[in-house]
Amino acid sequence: CTLILCSFITVSLTLAVAYYIYTPLPDAIQQPWKLMMLDAYFRTAIHVGIMKGLISESSPGPVPGVKVSDITFAGIPVRVYEPPAGGEGHLRRGLVYFHGGGWALGTTKKGTYDTINRMVSDELNTVVVSVEYRLYPEVHFPVPYLDCLAAAKHFLSPEVLAKYAIDPERVAVAGDSAGGNLAAAVAQEISVDDSMSVKFSVQALIYPVLQALDFNTPSYVENQYMPILSRSFMIQFWVQYLNADLSLVPQFAVNNHSTLQHSAITPELRSRLDWNVLLPQKYKKNHKPLIVEKGSHGVLKKVPGLLDVRAAPLLAGPEVLAKCPRAYILTCEYDVLRDDGLMYARRLQDAGVTVTIAHYEDGFHGCFSFISWPLEFDVGKRALRGYLSWLQNNL
Repeated sequence: CTLILCSFITVSLTLAVAYYIYTPLPDAIQQPWKLMMLDAYFRTAIHVGIMKGLISESSPGPVPGVKVSDITFAGIPVRVYEPPAGGEGHLRRGLVYFHGGGWALGTTKKGTYDTINRMVSDELNTVVVSVEYRLYPEVHFPVPYLDCLAAAKHFLSPEVLAKYAIDPERVAVAGDSAGGNLAAAVAQEISVDDSMSVKFSVQALIYPVLQALDFNTPSYVENQYMPILSRSFMIQFWVQYLNADLSLVPQFAVNNHSTLQHSAITPELRSRLDWNVLLPQKYKKNHKPLIVEKGSHGVLKKVPGLLDVRAAPLLAGPEVLAKCPRAYILTCEYDVLRDDGLMYARRLQDAGVTVTIAHYEDGFHGCFSFISWPLEFDVGKRALRGYLSWLQNNL
């Protein structure tokens, strides 16, 4: 009886683990079981609250010759990467990087973020500034944005650029996911700030999150259960960032927070994220917009950040977008944020900005960070190489 009981328990646990790990994935995804196990690990880590420094823990090791300094810019902690000595007398590129992690997770000081910034510094002769902005639950919007803006403005000052021998015509801002959100928002603000004598010449946005009014775009619907970022997790990150009650997550999921009864969401504002107009047909497919007539009352008063362009850069007006630097926008087919990036690319192009769209048909959210064993995916290595190549040719 004891043997039978043990066997039953073993089989039950095996089935339970398999059920927890298994997620149906599209055929285009390479190494599906690795991605499933990675997703299960992330979900578990988030649930038990150990995710703070988990993002991109894997790293192939430091790049020799790059000088790394942990200092502060305008009181904000930053890590500065300076390329190896050589080429004295020639000005270098500059780049400000904001890491991803839902405004709640991640760090620039270890893992893949550190490795990628070392690579950019070494291969492209670039001074990279990676910003350690404050995170949830310590702070909420607009603090992470303000941290990033303050650090970026400090870096762009003529005195600091001169100190690091940086060409003021060759300074970029970049970021992935929530960091892409911060990069887009900071680029917009600096573009229209007449007090700034030096502005960013390019922006590189890696699967950026750009709006929180429509969680039923085709990509949100198609990829709502995809690793590494499900729709429910992305909504949770938004609700936390905007300091709203987590009980609102189900309401946001069905667009009850952006109903037609909200007069503050004008037709003009809605047009700025109208995927039925902004997306190519291949992404719209047979999806229909989910527009709710009546829903949750008072949400916009409780969560004003929903309409703040500093939180949702896709809502910026064309007069702001027209002043933005030329852009590189990376999107992945199997990512809830795919359409955010594609819509922003279209709106920038409509405003006269030159945009390069790098779309990965076999890509998924987070792949840019998975470039080394054991968290290595070929699409991640291709995405990184594409990013480096674009910066090489455009910065």
